[in-house]
Amino acid sequence: MESMLYPKMTATRRVVSLDGMWKVKFDFEEEGAAKGWKDGLESDDLIPVPASFNDFYTDKKYREFAGDIWYETEVVIPEEWKDKEVALRFAAATHRAVVYFNGAEVASHEGGFVPFLADVTERVRWNEKNRIVVKVNNELSKSSLPNGSVIEIPQPEGSDARKVKMIRPGFDFFNYAGLQRPVRLLALPKTSIDDFTVVHELDGEGARVSYQVAIRGSEKVETKVLVYDEAGKQVAEANGAEGVLSINPVRLWNVRDAYLYRFVIRLEQDGQLIDEYEEEIGIRTIEIKGIDILLNGKPVYLKGFGKHEDSDIVGRGYAPGVIKRDFELMKWIGANSFRTSHYPYSEEIYQMADREGFLVIDEVAAVGFLHFSSMAMFMGAGTGIKPTSFFEGPEIEPLRKNHLAAVRELIQRDKNHACVIAWSLFNEPETFSEAASRYFREIFEAARELDPQKRPRTFAMEKSCSPENVGCHQYCDFLTMNRYYGWYIKGGYEIAAAEVEFRQEMDAWGALTPQRPMVFTEYGTDTYPSEHKLPSVMWSQEYQVEMLEMCSRVFDSYEFVKGEQIWNFADFQTVEGTGRVNGNKKGVFTRQRQPKESAFFLKKRWEEL
Repeated sequence: MESMLYPKMTATRRVVSLDGMWKVKFDFEEEGAAKGWKDGLESDDLIPVPASFNDFYTDKKYREFAGDIWYETEVVIPEEWKDKEVALRFAAATHRAVVYFNGAEVASHEGGFVPFLADVTERVRWNEKNRIVVKVNNELSKSSLPNGSVIEIPQPEGSDARKVKMIRPGFDFFNYAGLQRPVRLLALPKTSIDDFTVVHELDGEGARVSYQVAIRGSEKVETKVLVYDEAGKQVAEANGAEGVLSINPVRLWNVRDAYLYRFVIRLEQDGQLIDEYEEEIGIRTIEIKGIDILLNGKPVYLKGFGKHEDSDIVGRGYAPGVIKRDFELMKWIGANSFRTSHYPYSEEIYQMADREGFLVIDEVAAVGFLHFSSMAMFMGAGTGIKPTSFFEGPEIEPLRKNHLAAVRELIQRDKNHACVIAWSLFNEPETFSEAASRYFREIFEAARELDPQKRPRTFAMEKSCSPENVGCHQYCDFLTMNRYYGWYIKGGYEIAAAEVEFRQEMDAWGALTPQRPMVFTEYGTDTYPSEHKLPSVMWSQEYQVEMLEMCSRVFDSYEFVKGEQIWNFADFQTVEGTGRVNGNKKGVFTRQRQPKESAFFLKKRWEEL
């Protein structure tokens, strides 16, 4: 089973949530496999699912744990499901998992941000308790997405610990992990809808929607697709596993003006319903033409954020209350877009973006693909420190396979979302080597081939990818830039010089790529909500606004700039370090989702744009 369809209860499908308190055991001694933990955990420790495991405990050894975390729960499966296929669906297990059902391995998955299924049909004990054990591993390597490493740190003499592993991420956000998204038990018909794909084309006042239905199972069935408007009126119908639906007139999905049609797919045999599934889908087109990003044939300017799935206590865990608050704040401030930096988000976030009319740059977890010294990481490329080649060595082949799989799974999961207008295939990678160019070409070509809607593709470029030292930008349909002029580059009293240097770079980009739109996907400053100072100094509220005023002047000076997504929506957790005081403070909002002074500046600017 590989279906990415979101789990929904219908006339033919059953969905049971397995969320709640699960047993948990941390494999400090790396003994779980040898001692048969797959058959059950001897543990009284309980942990919430879904959630990151890191922030529940008061001992650092749990927060910083590197290795296998074992989870266990039980479920009774009713005998009335005997005529169905039964599966476990994990919305995510970060960063890799092995699933055991009644002691037998039934699935494994690499990659911590997309769903996977475990078919347990043949191993169910009907009307009895069935044991589910999941071994989750959070370690990073050069072949993992995201990228990083694991080191061993020495312990004082006499310490009980034989060795302590520590994760060293290649990125500036905390490596939250565990069963971070919902877990569900599914009962599906033996012959079922496995996938559904739509492609939209405008036709005067109407739209033509080409569709394809993938069917799992051996029985011959008739396929029917029906479309209903938001009032519940049927507006289109077609027969067959693939075809074209004509909707005329059509209400288009638009930015901050969403309209969703309900597509119902039915499989029938001799007039009897075999399976049924439905999706809410917005009808819209997206394309790049010259320097414009066109939504439904009309130019759109992106206003919004780089974000993180990050909140108190549950870390990167699915938190519907936080999702609701974030969208209300984005609406309040006048935003219309965000990037899923630096990994695919929970499916429910895309559903909310569809409903609220937000534009999403959907990013795969290809972050940390750049060799920088720690000084360069925090002081910027303006220091003159050069990155070293990344895309060489024995780890690159498994990395390439994992990257291609991640792109395939991301597009398969999110391809029908109206909110998704582009794919971001890397964040701040090395780009200057021939090896990088070969690697990029394959990833970009795969994304084009896999996406039925042929959305624009891009990657977020950091400062070493400049007009003078550029590489791989030729694969992008539009350019996305991460730039920290006024912070890592000439911050503080040098901000005037930062603006001069910023404009020099923009002039050079305009000469190099005059007919390609550019979106700023990161810019910003760390700012403490309690810090005020006149005249301004770095880290103060006043300086964050001063820097935004400077960036806004630059953005407004170049007609090929078609968007601004500030870094970051809210403060978020990172590893410990001298450059971070309990996390990254570049948020326009605090981690508790309260506004800084910059929020009011952006609200005024974005409402006037």
